[in-house]
Parts: sequence; structure tokens; C-alpha cells
Amino acid sequence: MTERADRLRGVLLMLAAVGVFAVMDALMKHISVRYPAIQVASLRGMSSLPFVVLMYALTGQARLLLPVRFGMHLLRGVLAVAMIWGFLWALARASMADTYAVFMCAPLLVVLAAALLLREKADPHTWFAVLAGLAGVFVILRPSLAGIASFAGLATFLSAIAYAFVVVLVRVLSRTETTASMVFWFLLLLSIGAGLLALPVWVPILASDWIWIAGIGLTGWVAQYFLTEAFRLAPASLVAPFEYTAMIWAISIDWFVWQALPGARMLAGAAIIIAAGLYLMHRERIRFNRIFPSAKDP
Repeated sequence: MTERADRLRGVLLMLAAVGVFAVMDALMKHISVRYPAIQVASLRGMSSLPFVVLMYALTGQARLLLPVRFGMHLLRGVLAVAMIWGFLWALARASMADTYAVFMCAPLLVVLAAALLLREKADPHTWFAVLAGLAGVFVILRPSLAGIASFAGLATFLSAIAYAFVVVLVRVLSRTETTASMVFWFLLLLSIGAGLLALPVWVPILASDWIWIAGIGLTGWVAQYFLTEAFRLAPASLVAPFEYTAMIWAISIDWFVWQALPGARMLAGAAIIIAAGLYLMHRERIRFNRIFPSAKDP
């Protein structure tokens, strides 16, 4: 597969991952009113594991789950617990759109972390697109000092920082690990770490909630695979800004499920976010054509 095709596939997988993750987050928000955030985080990992194991066991590819650098997987697992715990804690206390709006600083942090730690080149056009998308988020959120300093906002911001380092580790691990092993160990270590922390506050699960937990497991497995593959195929500086499209999903789900209608400010911010993503895609195409002038569009 050519580099151009890899990058295009990475972008498309990121867009798909964002949509599926939004569905998973809505399911987790639905059950988070009855269970502690750390318990929901552990259920998120536990419920996805059977799908991963079953898929590779049935296809005779279980060997793909074996790790090469377990220490890096372990570090990623610790960050995953912090990331999802903080996000779910905030999600249980705020709307999806408000939580996503703060978390949308994550693409900027990913590009920054990738540039500093992985030496991935981010040209001025990339930074412009990222900052424009972030401006769209601020239009939506219209943060006040009290809003930024809220516990929910702080938890979401810390979650975004953890996420940025998780993404950097994906790029590092992709040099030696399969996508299957990265997804499997992410989920397993998340399940174990969050599960141990959740034991003192564990709430018995209602029979009626198992269908929602199964939905979390299925969407979580699919979305995690798409996300991991996206960052494996393409530079973080390219695919990360497309996470801004999560705001569109959050607004839509809030609207249809919780009847939280978006205002003009939220719609204006969403338009800025979409425009930033389209601009970034356009600039990436121009840049690639300059590097490989004889290559055809995929």
C-alpha cells in the first residue's frame, strides 16, 4: 500500500472511530448515573475483551496478540486508566457536548506531543487548522473562569493530556507491535487497573444494564481498533485534528437522546471545526502532490 493510500485510510478510519466512540460514550453516560466512573471504565475494557479474543481465536491469529515490548504496553495501560476515568467522571456530571468541548484540546496536545517527542513535522498549515478547530471549540464552550476551573473541566483536561501520551505510545509501539496486540493489551490493562481501583466502590450490576454493557463492549472494540489503526497508518499531526468531528456527534446525540437542543453558538463552532478539518485535508493533499508529483490520487 502506498504512503498516500495509508494516509487516506488513516483519516477515514479516524472519522469512523470518532463516530463509533461517540455512540459508546452515550451508552456509558446512560449507565454512569448508576455506577461509579471508575467501575464504568473497567466495564468498558472488560466488555470489549471477549470480542477481541473471539475474533482472533476463530481466525487462528491468536499469535498476533503477543506483545513485544510489554513495558510500553503497561505504561499505555496506566495512562488509559487515568484517561478514561477522568473523562467518565466528567461525562457523568456534564452534557456530552460540554465534555467533548473541553476534551477537544486533545488534538492540539497530540500534535504538540508528536512534534516534541516523535519529531513529526507539523507545518504552519497544520498548526493553523488545529488552532482554528480549537477556536471553534471555544466558540461552542464560551468558557468562563469558573467553567475552566470546575472539577469536571479539570478532569476532562487531564484526560486529554493522558490521551495525547497514549497516542504517542501508539506511534512508538506500531514499530514492533501488531494492531491486534495494541488493542488487546490496552483493553486488558484497562480492565485490570480500573477494576482493582473500582473494587472498594463496586456497585452490583442490574440485569437490565447488561444489554447496554454489551453495546459498550462492541462499539468500544470496533472504535479502538479503528483508532489504533488510524494512528498506525498516518502521522498523528494529520489524523488527530479530525477528532474535532466528535463535536458534531456529541451535539447530535445530545439533541436526539437527551433533547438538549444546540444553540446558535454551538452550531457556529461546529461549522468552524468542520471547516478546519476540510482545510487540513486540502493542505495535506497539496503537500503530498508536491512531494510525489507523479502519484495519482487514491
